[in-house]
Amino acid sequence: MSIIKKSFVSLFLLFFSFNVNSEEVKKVGKFKDWETMVLKNSEGIVCFAQSKPILQSPKTNSRDARLFVSFRPNEKIFDEISTTAGYEFNTQNSITAKSGKFKYKFDIAQQNFAWIASGKIEKKLIRTMKKGSRLMISGYNSSGSQTIDHYSLLGFTKAYDKAKKSCS
Repeated sequence: MSIIKKSFVSLFLLFFSFNVNSEEVKKVGKFKDWETMVLKNSEGIVCFAQSKPILQSPKTNSRDARLFVSFRPNEKIFDEISTTAGYEFNTQNSITAKSGKFKYKFDIAQQNFAWIASGKIEKKLIRTMKKGSRLMISGYNSSGSQTIDHYSLLGFTKAYDKAKKSCS
């Protein structure tokens, strides 16, 4: 997916997942620490599983972080993993996801969001998330300070399956 399209998607998800009324975005499931949302509009349908961190470091810096797995069938996009830490990422440093012994790098960072460029890597990360209990996303802000967001994976598989089914 092109960077331009990814930036549009990031703004789209950010706007629609946080700032719209219930008529435009519908929550179709809550599964422990994850929820599934469906957006229907004139462009088609977007389904995604999302979660907020259960723990953030540093604790003194309150941020609106999220982790998403999205499906946009009209654009032939499936299993797209994206994250926001609530700030614009410092592109000089890596953004990583770690669960147990598995570590994944987010290749694209733009406008407060990060993505994994490879569909194969996204599928591997999803398999890891289904088996794991926690995922830690590490990033760096513009001043070079590291942040770590800890996401519970309790309920992820059910939220993911519901999002996938809602967009099939």
